[in-house]
Amino acid sequence: MTTTATTAEPVEPAGPAGPSAPAGPPRAAGRGRLVLSRLLAARGAVVGAVLVLLLFALAFGGPYLTRWDYAAPDFSALHQPPSAEHLFGTNGVGQDVFAQTVRGLQKSLVIGLLVALFSTVLASVVGACAGYFGGWTDRALMFLVDLLLVFPAFLIITIVSARLKGAGWIAFVLLLALFNWMITARVVRSMTISLREREFVRAARFMGVRPLRIISRHILPNVASFLIIDATIAVGGAVMSETALSYFGFGVKPPDVSLGTLLAAGTGEAPVFPWLFYFAAGLLVLFVLAVNLIGDGLRDALDPTSGAAPRRSRRTRGSRRTRRTSRSVSSPSPAGRRKHP
Repeated sequence: MTTTATTAEPVEPAGPAGPSAPAGPPRAAGRGRLVLSRLLAARGAVVGAVLVLLLFALAFGGPYLTRWDYAAPDFSALHQPPSAEHLFGTNGVGQDVFAQTVRGLQKSLVIGLLVALFSTVLASVVGACAGYFGGWTDRALMFLVDLLLVFPAFLIITIVSARLKGAGWIAFVLLLALFNWMITARVVRSMTISLREREFVRAARFMGVRPLRIISRHILPNVASFLIIDATIAVGGAVMSETALSYFGFGVKPPDVSLGTLLAAGTGEAPVFPWLFYFAAGLLVLFVLAVNLIGDGLRDALDPTSGAAPRRSRRTRGSRRTRRTSRSVSSPSPAGRRKHP
């Protein structure tokens, strides 16, 4: 005869009424939520993001605010100042400056984004492969990087772009991206060398995971914060490079326009007809300033050792010290009660 012993779970006795102990540590906020909260706390980054969104809205929605095409002349209005008919005035051949400015802003933004995207992808692949594989792969890739760093990029682009007149602006984007990735690749290589000896990378290697999968799943995600910041700043640098090359006639070709071609066309007439120069110059300055503000905010949000964290930790330590002091004052110790009846 077998007997089945039933065991009941022990019931905790009800203690005296008092503050209940916390059930457990609060759930840690995700990294994305933490980064977003830090980014929103940075006023400069918020202002920069708003400015960038407004500039993109102006670039792609501005052509619908005027009935004039950027290449269509109005021969009855030559060198006219800003008015209700022509919001930013007209140039010497009667073309609407507002239509040309939003078209130039659109072209410069697209070129800047594509150059930053291509150069960041190329830098991350080359730097991660050089740092992970090492050996002759590292030496060959770093020799290519050093070789491109020695070449005068601006001079080469001016020579080559003159031979690419029929290739369109996409070839100009690729040419800019080709000379805009070397420094980033060096930094990614250094970060990869330190990451490849970490425990999770060594464990994946011992489990037989392929090297390219380790690079894509373990190396690049851990350098993504640096790549995001670098790509953000590279957009502003690419727009400035495109503007400089177009200013000297080596960038966007007529009849298309960019901010550089508008600045080049309006420089000589700026003292007499300032609307031909200052609208395009003002939009360029606003965009570069906004991108730099976003880059600074992303750096502080993604870097746990940035200046925002220590200030927050000092406030947290101060609040904890205040709570401990108030708790000790409100509930004196038994020894204290015995000493002072």
